[in-house]
Amino acid sequence: MGINEIAPTVVESVVLPKLIRLDSNLYGAAFFLMKLLPARFILDRARDAGLLHDGSVIIETTSGTFGLALAMLCKLRNYKLILVSDPAIDLPLQRRLEDLGTTVEIVREPSPTGGFQQARLDRMAEMQAAHPEHFWPAQYSNPHNPGSYAPFAELLTETIGRIDCLVGTVGSGGSMCGTSQYLRLLFPQLRVIGVDTHGSVIFGQPDQKRMLRGLGNSLMPPNVDHSAFDELHWVDAAAGLTATRVLHKKHALYMGPTSGTAYLVAQWWARRNPEATVVVVLPDEGYRYQDTVYNDRWLHEQNLWLDNLPESPVRVDHPLEARSEWTCMDWNRQTYEDVMGAPFSVVKNDEPVASIR
Repeated sequence: MGINEIAPTVVESVVLPKLIRLDSNLYGAAFFLMKLLPARFILDRARDAGLLHDGSVIIETTSGTFGLALAMLCKLRNYKLILVSDPAIDLPLQRRLEDLGTTVEIVREPSPTGGFQQARLDRMAEMQAAHPEHFWPAQYSNPHNPGSYAPFAELLTETIGRIDCLVGTVGSGGSMCGTSQYLRLLFPQLRVIGVDTHGSVIFGQPDQKRMLRGLGNSLMPPNVDHSAFDELHWVDAAAGLTATRVLHKKHALYMGPTSGTAYLVAQWWARRNPEATVVVVLPDEGYRYQDTVYNDRWLHEQNLWLDNLPESPVRVDHPLEARSEWTCMDWNRQTYEDVMGAPFSVVKNDEPVASIR
């Protein structure tokens, strides 16, 4: 058998993480690019269903790593990719996407309801109408997103064995809800800790501008299963970015801000529970953030510099009380409606215009 028959593509080579011991009872699952897992699985299932073929057009809205994962796959599989994004996309990422042949559409003004994420959805609808034969991956609602994490859960159990606690950030809901669902088939008592940021609606906060990117949302992703979570933490940008730098300085792991934010929570919980085996999900590497997170001057200019990390979170009883730089509450595997007393609703001029259960 020749090398061409056995050598994997770049995606196959890096789609699963490296598992790294961070402490006696804490392991980090360090991904090159975690979104490759759902992107590959979604496109594979679409191809198997006859929805994709050579030269197909794929349209998605994203300002982050899911777009990069799609761009890599589309380049390798000869699909045409159109991504709708907003000014939050960093220029190095946009240049990389375009270098891979992706068309990047930028919306410049937020929607009055739903912010830039709703504005992106509106623009995407226009692009979809212009390409009626397109395929939409729909990472926020496609059940193949959480369904794609079975290989990750299998890697964890085969390598580490029993896992008592899984910690990770929540954005689309895919990684934490999907991975925990598989792990609980073996470990029903698995404690699942979600990490969000202030100003994200996912766990009951009002939508506001967020400096910490890659987690949280202005719209409620249907793939978020709130009842999967035992505990919730809200971390602000200064604490999350400082923790990212600590992760690098202490463990030589050069990761992005979602990784550092999750690490802040995981190392605290692991220290408090020394008999438990803890895994923290570290979604992507830090090279996109050399001029921001890893730049002391930028952190000072943005008033995001902290001399020291907060030692522990402030515990609250309700999401609307989560105002300090790091806050946590027991979620106790409840639904959104159980915690908030009502289904999620998008409010415009004090009138609910949509609700999602």
